[in-house]
This record gives sequence, structure tokens and C-alpha cells, in this order.
Amino acid sequence: MRLHSLLPYTDLVTLPAENHWDWADPNDPHRQHAVVEDRIKALKATGASYLPFHSFDANAAWLELALAAHDITVWTQLLTLDGEHQLCEPKRLRYRILHVAGHLTRHARQVTLHLPADWPWAAAILQAFKRLRAIPAGG
Repeated sequence: MRLHSLLPYTDLVTLPAENHWDWADPNDPHRQHAVVEDRIKALKATGASYLPFHSFDANAAWLELALAAHDITVWTQLLTLDGEHQLCEPKRLRYRILHVAGHLTRHARQVTLHLPADWPWAAAILQAFKRLRAIPAGG
């Protein structure tokens, strides 16, 4: 039997009318909070947990770079990857997608990416590049 306490987490007097909390699912706010915690965990994995300098300004620059790397990682996952790669942690993403030993060749004004045939995630990488090419250029 599961029991849920709703009142400590909400203030029914000041609850806004546009609040779309699903009362049938009391775990909904907890799931939303878990998504935020997962993003913070991923941010720490991309460099925000380590401030290597003694200077505040240098550490501020480091944090800005870590935030930019995190944003690029998240948007890359959302726009180009699917399935488990769209949700995986940065460490697993680095191992499966970013650390592959491939090489680019140019022939007849075309660039070709060659991946190892036995790499288990080669299809996911090629699909990601196809989706990336399908995104229209901004401007």
C-alpha cells in the first residue's frame, strides 16, 4: 500500500489557477524534480564540479565553459540522437559516441566519415550525422 502526503508540498491557498499539476499522479512533481537533478548531475560531469584555479575570475570563466559544454551536449542529444543515447549520462555518451576512432576522407568534393565496422554504436553515430545535416542552417 502506498501513501502520499500532498499537503506539505503544495499550498492550496496560493495555488495558481494555471497550475497543471496532475492530481491523479502524486509523483508528478517528484519526477519533474528528478529531471532537474539529472541535469545538475550531468552538468557536474561536464566540468562544473571541479574549479581548478585559485582565482575567482578564472573559475568563473571555467564555469561558463562548463555550462556551454553542457548546453552543447544536451542540445546535441535532443536534436541528433534517439533512444537511450538521447537520455544517457555524459560519461556513457563520451564512451559510445565521442571517443570512436573514425577518420574523414575527402574525394570529389565530398567528405566521408569512416567508422570501425565492429563498433557497436556506429549506426547511432551515422544516424546522428544524418539528422545534423537535415537541420536547416540558421541565418
